Amino acid sequence: MAVTMTERAAKHVSNFIAKRGKGVGLRLGVRTSGCSGMAYTLEFADETAEDDTLFESFGVTVLVDPKSLTYLDGTELDYVREGLNEGFKFNNPNIKGQCGCGESFNV
Repeated sequence: MAVTMTERAAKHVSNFIAKRGKGVGLRLGVRTSGCSGMAYTLEFADETAEDDTLFESFGVTVLVDPKSLTYLDGTELDYVREGLNEGFKFNNPNIKGQCGCGESFNV
């Protein structure tokens, strides 16, 4: 099982953690939401939980809880700029479908 980040995403996260002045990495998870059933969650992690699985990409740690790991295995987190919009993009091989707005997905 693995969750990775592109170099661009890792650099973006690393810069934000440095500006915050604290943090052990980025917590990636899923929650029930949206019209397709599940949505991603992203937040800075200031500590690790005992049951977290840790992945490292380009010097940045990604923390994933056991429940979310089932849905996120193989996911690559990227940071993209498309026109005037920029943000994280989830390249998740487990997705079977997603809503039209791209906010939720199902597996």
